[in-house]
Amino acid sequence: MADYILEMKNIVKEFPGVKALDNVNLAVERGEIHALCGENGAGKSTLMKVLSGIHPYGSYEGDIIYNGEVCKFNTLHDSEAKGIVIIHQELALIPMLSIGENMFLGNEKKGKFGINWDETYSEAEKHMAQVGLKESAQILIKDIGTGKQQLVEIAKALSKDVKLLILDEPTSSLNEEDTQMLLDLLLEFKKKGLTSIIISHKLNEIAYVSDRITVIRDGSTIETIENPDHNIDEGRIIKGMVGREMTDRFPEREHNISKELGLEVKDWTVYHPTFEGKIVDKKVSFNVHKGEIVGFAGLQGAGRTELARSIFGKSYGKNITGQLFINGKEVHLKNEKAAIAAGLAYVTEDRKENGLVLSQTIRENTTMAKLEKICKHGIVDMDEERKVAEDYREKMHTKCPSVEQAVGNLSGGNQQKVLLSKWMFADPEVLILDEPTRGIDVGAKYEIYGIMNKLVEMGKSVIMISSEMPELLGMCDRIYVMNEGKIVGELEASEATQELIMSNILKDDQK
Repeated sequence: MADYILEMKNIVKEFPGVKALDNVNLAVERGEIHALCGENGAGKSTLMKVLSGIHPYGSYEGDIIYNGEVCKFNTLHDSEAKGIVIIHQELALIPMLSIGENMFLGNEKKGKFGINWDETYSEAEKHMAQVGLKESAQILIKDIGTGKQQLVEIAKALSKDVKLLILDEPTSSLNEEDTQMLLDLLLEFKKKGLTSIIISHKLNEIAYVSDRITVIRDGSTIETIENPDHNIDEGRIIKGMVGREMTDRFPEREHNISKELGLEVKDWTVYHPTFEGKIVDKKVSFNVHKGEIVGFAGLQGAGRTELARSIFGKSYGKNITGQLFINGKEVHLKNEKAAIAAGLAYVTEDRKENGLVLSQTIRENTTMAKLEKICKHGIVDMDEERKVAEDYREKMHTKCPSVEQAVGNLSGGNQQKVLLSKWMFADPEVLILDEPTRGIDVGAKYEIYGIMNKLVEMGKSVIMISSEMPELLGMCDRIYVMNEGKIVGELEASEATQELIMSNILKDDQK
């Protein structure tokens, strides 16, 4: 008989106008890595918020049975006291505090005269060693990379004597090396008896680490799949998630690339905005034809995002030099407003911080990049704005009760669709997409790929920055490879492979 550390039975959770969870059941065996899969908006994160007490007892129906005991968690502190710790997709760390301060924030190591800093840092470094993080506990969070910040969150969980670790999209912001290190760390913890629940849209990672996979669709449990050999076919998971087989991850497209250039960049050099004299991008030159999707590959820190932002109205960097041409005409873009007016759009990789106003409605977010299109005599025509938002809601298949819903209440995939709607409404000639499918499910990815195809079929130029090489290979006509602020390779789609991309990066590293 299975030894369950956790059983969630007949969980029902409703929000105004939406039944987010409808009799969901989840059973997690002690010592296993259990994956939770489903499309954006399926209810995965809501279920974990019910478990952790973020949605308190009484706000949902059903039972949580943990270690054989019916639990009624009213706060996050209640669940953590039992050894249940959740690490959210958006890391809850304070950049200007040290690793040690973050680790024991709210649970300070007290001495006779306030906080015992010696104990704080020694205890922090003990847990950091458990996750293989070789840093001083006194270093500030802002001074370490995203991969190391994720390890800090796990070390923080260990400091709370975690028994059940929940990770919500833990690798969405990590490069391949940091991702592999994190997954291997979870497997090591499993050997030591730690139980984990992992939510991820990266199905290859799910196949690699999970023992069993529970699929949720439209707020209901579909099935739990065994994965004893850690080599399950990803198509098997997809079928449960979307209710059908997906024979092709990337929609077909006719490649009608114009000889005309939509965007050309020559000798573009960008200096770091705060570190004097540090060059982030050095004499970068590239182009994108009308009707073409061009990809940018590279490891974390290669300078791809910095390049994109600096092109988009100098929203990053200083002492920027070089030439920029849109539709064959040289432009000088002093700010983001000038970039939008010139036909340039930038879909940020960080939709919550820089892409959307979470407290505002879908309607307001959809039109904010080009309000003048719906203004009469300087006043917003709200009826027209609502009509526009409804139109994009339908085109993008955005799941929401109405366009008056706050964007912050949407799932990640639906937020991404609103962000794309915002820039499509601006009607750009050149669209730069920075990690456009980060943290979204396979079905939503397919829809976004379809939107990209439609844009280039209309003669637009699309730049795609992605850390997922399979989608670059599946979607792009050409791929530029970047390393340490330089372009180190240019590959046609017909010749590009993951191995060739990596060899270009490594070849440059050895110079």
